Amino acid sequence: MSWQPVYSLVKKIPRGRVTTYGELAKALRLPGGARAIGYALAACPAGGGIPWHRVLGAGGRIRVPEPHAELQQRLLEAEGVSIEHGRANLERFGWPAAKKGTRSGKRKTAKRRRS
Repeated sequence: MSWQPVYSLVKKIPRGRVTTYGELAKALRLPGGARAIGYALAACPAGGGIPWHRVLGAGGRIRVPEPHAELQQRLLEAEGVSIEHGRANLERFGWPAAKKGTRSGKRKTAKRRRS
């Protein structure tokens, strides 16, 4: 499986903003959900410019193991995202991964015309 769609979407997260594994999975309609996003980011190529640190667990929690959790917190704080007790305030720093104008990431379907 190619993780390129995941990496492309993660690259769109603006500096100083965060989103969750679940939001990304919903936006991409990814089988396996949030866990699949975690696998993709764990396999992220080094030096690829993918801001993996902007993706958090549910509720804005840092979910990666040490020593990466400390690095993630430092990178986020350098971008202005405050972390308190291992979590970011999603209301303040959250970025909606789902495209605006769609409901729950579902495609709009055209109405059939009756002849």
